[in-house]
Amino acid sequence: MKPDIPPLQSTRVLDQLRERIRYMHYSLSTEQVYVYWVRFFIRWSARSGQMRHPRDLGAPDVEAFLSMLATERKVSASTHNQALSAVLFLYREVLGIALPWLDNINRPTQKRRIPSVLTKDEVAGLLAHMDGQTALLARLLYGTGMRLMEGMRLRIKDVDFDRHVIIVREAKGGKDRVVMMPRSLAPALRLQLLASRAQWEADRQAQRGGVETPHALEQKYPKVGHTWGWFWMFPSPTLSIDPRSGVERRHHLYEDRLQRSLKKAVVLAGIHKPVSVHTLRHSFATHLLQAGTDIRTVQELLGHSDVSTTMIYTHVLKVAAGGTASPLDALALNAMH
Repeated sequence: MKPDIPPLQSTRVLDQLRERIRYMHYSLSTEQVYVYWVRFFIRWSARSGQMRHPRDLGAPDVEAFLSMLATERKVSASTHNQALSAVLFLYREVLGIALPWLDNINRPTQKRRIPSVLTKDEVAGLLAHMDGQTALLARLLYGTGMRLMEGMRLRIKDVDFDRHVIIVREAKGGKDRVVMMPRSLAPALRLQLLASRAQWEADRQAQRGGVETPHALEQKYPKVGHTWGWFWMFPSPTLSIDPRSGVERRHHLYEDRLQRSLKKAVVLAGIHKPVSVHTLRHSFATHLLQAGTDIRTVQELLGHSDVSTTMIYTHVLKVAAGGTASPLDALALNAMH
């Protein structure tokens, strides 16, 4: 085990896995995914009827497991990589076993696909068939390029009405970034702020548990989760039990609400392209580039580490622009003369 990491207190493998994930401040969704795959791996390795501890398994077992996922389960490249990451984390971070063969296991490469993008008219039609909080969230994601969970986890303190900016905290890769606040959205966001304030005050009067705060911030500042600045911009209407602490508290709005609302709006708007919440982010980037925005600016707004990731939207523009004439059009033109 690495010298700067404290020894594990748990004795069961899955509990040790959770303990290490929480120590390293991974998200709850990552914890749930890693636990799923490690449990799957352990149970699969006992298919002969003999349960073995992961430390007693080796390269052939891991490779056979990954091969089974690809050939029998026919999982996608992203799912395959997810399972491999979970197994790698188990051996390296939990069991503290340096296995050189793990570095030689090839990850399946994901095919680079041109993302589905809506036209401006399609975005307008889609948003016209949404209402309430989900409509505001959809407009916010399209207007800022934020990812789904970045919008859901937005805190009061990170919405700056004076400078018309929104600070996105601990985004993908643990980075912060600043995005514009659409001026047309400011009045609706102020109304949402008032609704959140009323909910926050009701929770304080009822002496409910404060909202979740990142890492061990609450250990240093015990009441920080009860402060107005840390409250959610889009709080859930119901309380829930925090699966890690067991505390009953108010979470942010459940992401499925927006996904369901968007799915219905796509049908009502008569859009036949594949559309997800992430399509709003793709459309944001493409429409900015169409308007002449510099690609480096778009890269910063999206929070991409490498401009090559942002370049995918220039391919979208090439497809959409149709700038190159087809040879068939030349034939038709000659026939006219």
